[in-house]
Amino acid sequence: MASSRRHVGFVLLVLSGLGVLAAPAASAATAAPRLLTAHCWPATSCQRGNSTVAPLGTLRISARHLGKRPVVSFPMKPNGRRGVHARLVGTTRALVAVPARARTGRIYIRSGRLRSNSVGPIHVRIAVTTHKPTASPTGTAFDGNGMWIWQLPKSQGGDPAAIVAQAQAHAVRTVFVKSSDGATWWPQFSPALLAALKAGGLRVCAWQFVYGSDPEGEAAVGAQAVITGADCLVIDAETAYEGRYGQAQRYIAALRAAIGPNYPVGLTSFPYVDYHPALPYSVFLAPGAAQFNLPQVYWKAIGTTVDTAMNHTYADNPPYGRPIMPLGQLYNGPSTADLLHFRSLVPLYGSSGVSWWDWQEATPDGWNAVGAPLAAFPIGTVPAWVTLVQGDKGDLVVWAQEHLVAVSGSFDAATAAATSAFQTASALPVTGQVDEATWKVLLRYPAAAPDWTVTTAPRARAAAASVGGAADRTGPPTALLPARRDEVPGGPSR
Repeated sequence: MASSRRHVGFVLLVLSGLGVLAAPAASAATAAPRLLTAHCWPATSCQRGNSTVAPLGTLRISARHLGKRPVVSFPMKPNGRRGVHARLVGTTRALVAVPARARTGRIYIRSGRLRSNSVGPIHVRIAVTTHKPTASPTGTAFDGNGMWIWQLPKSQGGDPAAIVAQAQAHAVRTVFVKSSDGATWWPQFSPALLAALKAGGLRVCAWQFVYGSDPEGEAAVGAQAVITGADCLVIDAETAYEGRYGQAQRYIAALRAAIGPNYPVGLTSFPYVDYHPALPYSVFLAPGAAQFNLPQVYWKAIGTTVDTAMNHTYADNPPYGRPIMPLGQLYNGPSTADLLHFRSLVPLYGSSGVSWWDWQEATPDGWNAVGAPLAAFPIGTVPAWVTLVQGDKGDLVVWAQEHLVAVSGSFDAATAAATSAFQTASALPVTGQVDEATWKVLLRYPAAAPDWTVTTAPRARAAAASVGGAADRTGPPTALLPARRDEVPGGPSR
């Protein structure tokens, strides 16, 4: 009997090694997912407990047998369901973005053909927030005087001690160092550089030039700069991002999932919003995205005066409700008088910070003007905010419509009627136009942003021949509109 049992044991061992007796393992591999919890994440973004989340917010789910590509099923408005791929953050956890039109209800997971149990209800509510520009210090590295470093070897030879000495001699408190281009990391943004600059009393921020061709990859290197020790992060989104609303939402969602909701982020881009009707400022500066706006007010490159450039910039940008920290021009040798006048207008217009492009192209006279004491505080009139009227098109219209009516990007009769109704309800003069007084009341209410990640601009593929890159444009119909002009022609390559 003993010999027989040993023989049976040997056979079982061989069969097991050949996979013949792998049924229990196979069963476990094909087990249906078991959904345990679904919570709003991160906790600082939650409104009324961890079971309430905003549209386009993030849920963190915990489950058994998630599989490699779990899909979370959400109830949608007005009815029906939509599956959204979740991102694994462990063997039992995943993060998933809540669709813009999701409604309160129960959710479940699908893994292949297998479906989990449902949990909930998950309450989907728009967060009510108010965004007001402020002239007071923000408590971030965006305050005060900053200088941008593009190519480190061309900035004081890349010597951290020389950079600290030059900055201190000219009242520069923050340096913005390029950390990546697209999804490619720039090694110049190193821990050693940051340690040396910070030891010299400087704040060090990262900036990344983005294209939208790989939103998640760009977000990953942005997060890498934060992990490396940056005091803030700036997104430089320009021509390549025009017409890419969905890509911008994907980038912001991935970035915030990695760095959290409160880390200080800025957007730098063209200063004349109305010249770029397809650039998704309304995504990059939306609640939960960048908290600071750094328009590139390069008056000499634009071909105009400091006053004209500042007036245009400060008419277009305030409606987004973010503190404006203008980026001034040092390249191409602007005059000392212009530099001093630009600096004097910054506090007058309510900004607590200013920075300069860029270190390697600044002349000695430019450096002196950046840090020189100002003779007197200027007296002047701040420009009125831009007024939207019927027939206008572009991202500012998108932003207003996200507070009023269905989004198309075109200020049509329906938008005018919705504006009039809002003005009546708010005891404002009824004009049917979105003027400064209307903007300021409108911004007290939350924006309802469409989910551009699943919306391709109509006629995009048909228009590909006439609009550069139109085939991958996403967003409202106005995402197909070309820029009126690149108001900063011949600007430095990034």
